[in-house]
Amino acid sequence: MAEIFVLLLGGALLMALAAVLAGLLFTAVRAFWLRRPRGQYGPLQRKIFWQMLGLAFGSLLLLVFLHTQLPNGVIANTGVWLLVHLAGIDHWAAVEAYNRIVYDHYGFVMAGAVLAVFFVFMRFALGWFLRYFAQIEQGLDTLLAEDGRPVVLSPDLRPLERQFNTVRETLERRRLESRLAEQRKNDLVMYLAHDVRTPLTSVIGYLSLLEEAPDMPPAQRAKYTGIALDKARRLETLVNEFFEITRYNLSELPLEQQRFDLRCLLEQLTDEFYPALTAHGNTLTLEAPDTLPAYGDAGKLARVFNNLLRNAVAYSTPGTPVTVQAAAGETGITVRVQNRGPTIPPERLQAVFERFFRLDAARSSDGSGGAGLGLAIAKEIVTRHGGTITAASADEVTTFTVTLPPPPQEKTTPALAKP
Repeated sequence: MAEIFVLLLGGALLMALAAVLAGLLFTAVRAFWLRRPRGQYGPLQRKIFWQMLGLAFGSLLLLVFLHTQLPNGVIANTGVWLLVHLAGIDHWAAVEAYNRIVYDHYGFVMAGAVLAVFFVFMRFALGWFLRYFAQIEQGLDTLLAEDGRPVVLSPDLRPLERQFNTVRETLERRRLESRLAEQRKNDLVMYLAHDVRTPLTSVIGYLSLLEEAPDMPPAQRAKYTGIALDKARRLETLVNEFFEITRYNLSELPLEQQRFDLRCLLEQLTDEFYPALTAHGNTLTLEAPDTLPAYGDAGKLARVFNNLLRNAVAYSTPGTPVTVQAAAGETGITVRVQNRGPTIPPERLQAVFERFFRLDAARSSDGSGGAGLGLAIAKEIVTRHGGTITAASADEVTTFTVTLPPPPQEKTTPALAKP
């Protein structure tokens, strides 16, 4: 009864191996003749397939070898030789003993052979897969180490290696951005304390003089009151700028976009700058078509060109022209604001759109400059509109270029044909 059970178990395992082999053969036909594995993991899939197929064939050949050599063959001769030399019996007695062991218990022997081959098959198959998992685990450890080392895997896992390194670069970039954001926040506190303290100290100082000298002459009192008022307005401007850059940093800030004439907007801005241009001895020329349709938030874009014109006047050489050029092309609208003045060095030109950057730090001290946020705000607004803003400076000519996407085409309703 036990021998029948063992025979059934061996037969079941043998059938399982045969089913695995048949499945691999079916997969081979389907994969390589009907639908070859594609994608970046195709080579790895094919390699695993051939490894499993080779292992299955090897297991089957080993079972066939055992079946043919156990009764009479190399295994039988080896068993007889061992009985002769280990048990100390003669050759024919050893042959008879071997036959009783093998033929009388052939089911047990073959069942044991099938079990051994099956476990060897599973051991090699799991070993191959576990090797890949070990490499993936090592790659994850390298990824989490945060020491800058690239992830290196075997050639079979090259696509996964590239993905790991992409994730590593993304994490490093985000860590750098986080550190820069923290640094910018610290700079914000530092600049806020410095820029607010300067006019606030002046306001307190002049108001203290007025309080300590109630019999001060009216002319001097009016002078000190005017200075304190100017410093208070300067303080208000700085506070408003700090709040504004915070608002423009919010991604949820909505844009009230609509169609408008950019030519009219630029004309209005140039008219507003006429007093400042006259005081500085500059002239302003607007070169633009009679109508320049645009699409966007006119109020926020006005802030962009207001900042560019203010900088052009502030940093231009007295008596030189300021030029505003606007034109529409196939790729969008281009606006250039150009002035003549000291050439901006390349290393400083790359930083003009950063927060709190000032070309001339002395201008902030005397109250004629801002907090260094105007161009940063301008870049935020242009970027939110899907455009770009760049700066170039050479031969004492500085040009700021703003590009905006073309306005969307208006949907027209086809006219109905008359009956």
